[in-house]
Amino acid sequence: MPVPRHHPKYRGSHIVAESSFDPEPTSHPISCSMGIMAHNEEANIGRLLEAVLSQRLITVTLAEIIVVASGCTDATQDIVRSWAKRDPRVRLVVQERREGKVSAINCFLSKAREKIVLTSSADLLPEIDAIEQLVSPLADSAVSMTTCRPVPIDNPRRFMGFAAQLLWALHHQLNLTEFKAGEMVSFRRTFKRIPYRTPVDEASIESMIRGRGYGVRYVGSAIIHNKGPETISDFLRQRRRIYAGHLAMRDMVGYQVATLSNTKMVGLVLRHLDWRPRAFIWTLAVAALEAYGRFLGRFDYARRRDHSVWKISATTKRLDEAPEQGDGRPSAGAR
Repeated sequence: MPVPRHHPKYRGSHIVAESSFDPEPTSHPISCSMGIMAHNEEANIGRLLEAVLSQRLITVTLAEIIVVASGCTDATQDIVRSWAKRDPRVRLVVQERREGKVSAINCFLSKAREKIVLTSSADLLPEIDAIEQLVSPLADSAVSMTTCRPVPIDNPRRFMGFAAQLLWALHHQLNLTEFKAGEMVSFRRTFKRIPYRTPVDEASIESMIRGRGYGVRYVGSAIIHNKGPETISDFLRQRRRIYAGHLAMRDMVGYQVATLSNTKMVGLVLRHLDWRPRAFIWTLAVAALEAYGRFLGRFDYARRRDHSVWKISATTKRLDEAPEQGDGRPSAGAR
C-alpha cells in the first residue's frame, strides 16, 4: 500500500537511483503507449519517429506511438502522416490551437490504451536501446516512474554548449543520489490527467507519482540526446520558466524538486568543479546566468506570470550534430 506523502519514509525509501538497468528476457513483454508532444517540429519529428521505430526492444513492446501536434503551422503533421502510413502504431492527434505541453500530455493520456506510458518532447533523439532501458524497470512492482539521462549534442568548446553540458552533467550527478525527472519519462497511469496549469510537466508527473508514495528510478543508461539554447536570451527564457514552475509546484502542492534548493546546487557545483582556467571561468559565468534566471523566475512567479504556454526557444530545435538517421521521412524499408 502506498505511504502518504507526509510519511517520513517518503523522501527516502521510495527513491531508487541507479546508473543502468540490465533487463532479463521475459515471455511477457511490457506493453506501453508512447506520447510525443509536438509544436512546429518539422526539423526533428521524422528523425525521432525513425529512432523510436528502430529501437532495440527485448522486454518492452511499443503498442502505439501517439503524436499530439499542437497548433502546428509547418510540415509536422504531414511528416507524421507519412510515417503513420508505414506503421499503424503511429497515430496523429491534432490540437488546432496550441494550449501548452500539459494540455497535449492530457490529450495523450485520454487516448492511450496501455497502463504504462512514455512521454517525450519532439526535440529529442533516443539512443538505440533507450526505451528498453527506460521502461524495463517498471517490471518491478515497486517502481512506478523512471527517467532517462539527457546528453546534449552541444559543443562544449563553445560557451553556450559548455553551459548545456554542465547543467545536464549536474542533473546526472544529482540523480545518482536523488531523483529529478527530465525530458523523457515512463510511468504507470495512477492518474488520469495533470490537474493544473504548469510549465514543468515532468516535475508535475513526478510529484503526483511520489505524492502517492510510489517508487521512482533513475536509469542513467537510458540515454537521449537533446540540444541546449545557443543564445543567452534563450537560456534565460528557459531557466526562468522552469524555476517559476518549480516555485509554483512547491507552494501549490507542497512538493519540492531536488534542484530547487540553491544551497544544494551550489554544493553540487563545488564538488564537481573543473579547476582548469577556461572551465573554471565559464562555470562561474553559467552559475551567474542561472542565478539571474532564477531571480527572473521568482519575479515572474510573484507577478503570477503564466508560463504554461511558453515562447519556443528556436535554437534548441535542430539536432543537426546528432548521428544521422535519414531525412525524417520513411524509407521503403521502414517499419
